[in-house]
Amino acid sequence: MDRKTYTAELAGLRELRAGITAAEKAVAAAQKELDKLTAQRARRVTGLAGYEGAKADAIAKAGGLSVADVVRLAPVLDPTPASVRAAASAAASAAVEAEVEEQSAAQPIAPAVKAAEPPSEPAADTSADTSADTSAESAVSVASVATVAPVVAAEPSQPPYPPPHPVPEAAPRELPTVPDGAAGARFEAVTTGLVSKRPNFTQQARATVFLDAATGELAVRDRVVRVDLGARTPGEILDAVLADAPGTERIYLTAGAPWHDGAERYATLKDAVAAWLNTPSERWTTAVGSGRDKLAGHFVHQRQPVGRYAPSAAPDSGATELRSIGEWFDPDGADVVTCREAFRLLWQALRRHWDDAVLMGSPSQTGRDLWSRTVPVKGRFAGGYPVLSEELRGLLHATGGQGRTELILPPRVPAELPALVEYDRTFAYAKHLWKSPVGTPQRITAARFAAMTEQEQTKALMSCSHWNVRVTVPSGWNHVGLLPAPVTGDRAWVYPSEPGATFTTWAGGAEVHLALANHLAPWRIEVLGGLVWEDGKPLDEWGKRLKAAWADLTHLSTAHADERQRTAAYLASRAVRAVLLFGLGGFAQRPRLVSGTTPVGEALPPGVEILGQDAAVVTWQRQAGFSRDPYAHPEWAAYVWSGARAALLDMKYRQGREVVGVAGALHARPGTVVYFGTDGIALTERQPWPYRGEPGDYLLKGHLTGPVPHPTSQEQYLALRTQGRAELARTAGDR
Repeated sequence: MDRKTYTAELAGLRELRAGITAAEKAVAAAQKELDKLTAQRARRVTGLAGYEGAKADAIAKAGGLSVADVVRLAPVLDPTPASVRAAASAAASAAVEAEVEEQSAAQPIAPAVKAAEPPSEPAADTSADTSADTSAESAVSVASVATVAPVVAAEPSQPPYPPPHPVPEAAPRELPTVPDGAAGARFEAVTTGLVSKRPNFTQQARATVFLDAATGELAVRDRVVRVDLGARTPGEILDAVLADAPGTERIYLTAGAPWHDGAERYATLKDAVAAWLNTPSERWTTAVGSGRDKLAGHFVHQRQPVGRYAPSAAPDSGATELRSIGEWFDPDGADVVTCREAFRLLWQALRRHWDDAVLMGSPSQTGRDLWSRTVPVKGRFAGGYPVLSEELRGLLHATGGQGRTELILPPRVPAELPALVEYDRTFAYAKHLWKSPVGTPQRITAARFAAMTEQEQTKALMSCSHWNVRVTVPSGWNHVGLLPAPVTGDRAWVYPSEPGATFTTWAGGAEVHLALANHLAPWRIEVLGGLVWEDGKPLDEWGKRLKAAWADLTHLSTAHADERQRTAAYLASRAVRAVLLFGLGGFAQRPRLVSGTTPVGEALPPGVEILGQDAAVVTWQRQAGFSRDPYAHPEWAAYVWSGARAALLDMKYRQGREVVGVAGALHARPGTVVYFGTDGIALTERQPWPYRGEPGDYLLKGHLTGPVPHPTSQEQYLALRTQGRAELARTAGDR
């Protein structure tokens, strides 16, 4: 080949490149249009399924689908005769044999509490807690929030679940301890110059609208308009909303979840969300903020992402946020007007208790801001609450789990359940805010604990405290586990209950005391060391005001004459719960997970994990460690979570000092507890637990009549839970 031919071939190659590029763009545009139309068809099919006389074959023919495709989209249209489904279910059920033995309560064993010799060498492992956390994102940093997969109710035609496969045992995980000598002194110290103070300013409210991304309905102040969202990309949504509501700073999406459009093309849902957030737009770019907000960028979350955008022509100007209403509450089909009304009622309820209350972007931010406005103006902590040393915060992060989530499998419970009954603790965490640790802790060594009298040991355990203990499950124990044991893997914590099982862990004083003093059989506990704080009330005023707002809205949700107002008040009461729940999680201050974007071709920040990439930007996240956050108080979150875990096992109802009732897993028959879920329990039978409508009370939330095949995964349990709630609602409505 001579030079002339080579040059000609190069020119031809360039022409091919241009043609290929044009074809690729055409294919991408066609695929985008196909995805849009397919999503519209799916939404229309599910909408048609709501008609009483809808038939799967007619919808399938009209939509160019198979009947199976229609049934997958709308299971209620399954044309299989009920008798056939019932026969198949009965035949499969007959193959499952459930052996239920009546187990007698364990005989009481004398409590055995002794101090262990201090470890010769401190543990070197500083494994982080990977359990779910309620910490939510802030403007500067983002904490990962574990989210449950969407719940899909199992249809009656679904056969019983296969017998559960043995779950491989996770390996024990060694937890850090407090070192001896000078290094240990840092675990009894605070961070110099870091104090949680009362703010001297008022937050500024943001211009907010509510958008149904499925219908295009937009609630702007006191009017509702319908906007064309095009292909529902961020840029098109912003263009449509800002055209009708100029100056909008925050858009709550109440339905539609556009960030899941085309998700089937991606390996994970998180990849799909990242790609949607970074969809190119001529008029909009990612808002990277300024000052402390620099590199805030988008928050990539599977179901509740946050997109922050600024005009391309003025990228340093104010940002407009796209957020999910699901951060605050599940709208459960409520329209945009009802969601807007819920926020109005929420704001009014909070303003009755805070004259400077402002609803911020997330419940976590709102909860933290409201708490900061309860910092005392006089007394010992008028200057604020000191933040513990980074070493102590790290220890609490590694050793203090959050809520208990546990599915108990056969043979500890029947393979076929006679029923599935769900109890949920109403506004649970609000009950545990009346006392919290303050100041710096005292370190209690094994030898020091051993030298205490029995009364002094009990007082130490009942104080705001955190204990390193070696635990042995007593002989003859036949009930659920009481204390968390650290393990490797996603679960992070398990609750051993096999008699004779021994493990080393950290737990709050409430849990350790319950293990020693429960009414069935005291467990053997060796105290290896502990941290004891002074009892204080840093969360009490915050909790009282939130409980009052919640009570007002709960009453309104049943007493108001207008149905829309009742629904809005109920949603607002759920938002108050989220403010407390996520506000408390914000105090835990887990190591920050910061996300951001970088233009393609530019150097990425060190230590990042790439979440996605398109032609323009790379989306990434990275661990940023502990920040100098003046509102970091993991000791408060750990103490409340420990108390809530203990109350799942044993809770007493009191009138004054008198105990008038009990509730909790330990007051149910052995072999009847199926599931623990942070602030709820599922069992195989109903319990005589009183319900007064007060925070912490056990509310009957669902009842699924058996026989019910035992779920083998959390997803299966959640599907059954949905059915149980629906059945209870139907039976209550029939009365």
